[in-house]
Amino acid sequence: MSINIVVVDDDPGFRRIAATLLTARGLRVVAESSDGASALAAVRDHRPDGLLLDLHLPDTDGLTVARRLNEQEDRPKIVLTSTDKSFWSPEELQHAGIESFVAKDKLFDADLKSLFTP
Repeated sequence: MSINIVVVDDDPGFRRIAATLLTARGLRVVAESSDGASALAAVRDHRPDGLLLDLHLPDTDGLTVARRLNEQEDRPKIVLTSTDKSFWSPEELQHAGIESFVAKDKLFDADLKSLFTP
């Protein structure tokens, strides 16, 4: 069974790298989004198992997207990414429905498959 992922980041280069890493780890990228609105639409359309979600998006922030998804019954596992990891606590992430955080510069070394495994 494949694990379907949506990659959300406003940087197309990072989306490409993230998709390549996820695919190399045995995950399937079903969609990519560059902002919060299209991320919510992609989740609605594709019903992914997971969301690799950037914190800073042009129309909103990743915490807001996560909170909106957290209101849904069958929501994906959310892994937040950012270059900035200093301004929120693990409690804030958990409250927003975010399972884990991976700094963008640590994505290559992260065990991505286990982050999204149910």
